[in-house]
Amino acid sequence: MEKPHLSTEFLLSGLGNSIVFRHLDERARRYLLEISERVAYSAGERIIKEGEISPYLYVVIQGTVNVIVKEKEEKEVFICTIGEGDAFGEAALFLNMKRTADVVSADNSILLQFHRKDLLKFFKREPSTGIKILMLMVYTLLKKLRSANRELAFERRSDYNQEEVDDFISDFLNEKL
Repeated sequence: MEKPHLSTEFLLSGLGNSIVFRHLDERARRYLLEISERVAYSAGERIIKEGEISPYLYVVIQGTVNVIVKEKEEKEVFICTIGEGDAFGEAALFLNMKRTADVVSADNSILLQFHRKDLLKFFKREPSTGIKILMLMVYTLLKKLRSANRELAFERRSDYNQEEVDDFISDFLNEKL
């Protein structure tokens, strides 16, 4: 991880690509840049380690990152890719709990990193803007939850053969068991 030297205009533009921050005025985005830390990661470099406790929210300004969880026997399972404009680590704003996955830079990426205490100060200073940010975070989290629910439903459907279930019920009802 390194601290890149990037133009304010480039960073403002990147922040404006984020659904969470795009509806803010320039003054608010400039203040958010002031309270953020700019970080650059190389391909393969770990950003978040599953199990660690960290107070940071991230926004991808450039590049992509992969979300990976470890199953038993340390087998890695790819969950998703997060791209430019997307935020991750939202739970760190609300809870002081362990991270649920690894996040690894897929390529050279530039992120803005926001510490919980700095964002909470911003929310107190700018309550209407803070509410806007929080509502958009809730929206993005609900979209992620909906996607996860769909994937789980698909997994459940593929775990069994409907024909076998129908045959079993038919046999049971016709007392062929």
